[in-house]
Amino acid sequence: MSRISRISVAAVVFAALATCGVVAQQSSDPSNSLPTDSATATKAPAGTAMADTKFMKEAAEGGMAEVALGQLAVEKASSSDVKKFGQRMVDDHGKANDDLKQLASQKNVDLPQDLNAKDKATKASLEKLSGQQFDQAYMKDMLKDHKKDIADFRRESRSARDPDVKKFASQTLPTLEEHLKQAESIAQPATTQASSR
Repeated sequence: MSRISRISVAAVVFAALATCGVVAQQSSDPSNSLPTDSATATKAPAGTAMADTKFMKEAAEGGMAEVALGQLAVEKASSSDVKKFGQRMVDDHGKANDDLKQLASQKNVDLPQDLNAKDKATKASLEKLSGQQFDQAYMKDMLKDHKKDIADFRRESRSARDPDVKKFASQTLPTLEEHLKQAESIAQPATTQASSR
């Protein structure tokens, strides 16, 4: 075999080995490899998107309920602190609802337009109360709701796959935490007064 032929064969072998090495390297690096199972490839992002979508819909339902019950507190509460808290719910959750609607519009997510059955029932039972009974029942509901909301928003602020949804959850969380602190300080005296009777 001539010297040129040997060099050509060596070059071909080297090129073949180099190609195999690149292919092997790509296949061992999961970030470079394309999934062969198209069902698996579409399931992961869709499942993640579903989790974020579910959060947005639940946040919208919760936000609508806070506004509706806050309006009720402004009308019916006997305590000025409870009235002020109700107004804050209308203002803060109204703003958060607007932000969420804008985000949902960008993501093509249809948000609920009305209170769910549970929140309608809560509103109906609060409408039957007045005076201190209303104040206590409303604040008890606010404590329970905000504890759940904080847990949901905290989880989403850490685990949301969509960066915009994560940002919304992270930015709204401190306000919800303030609401809970305020609700606890208002509910405490009301409970103490009721138990001392």
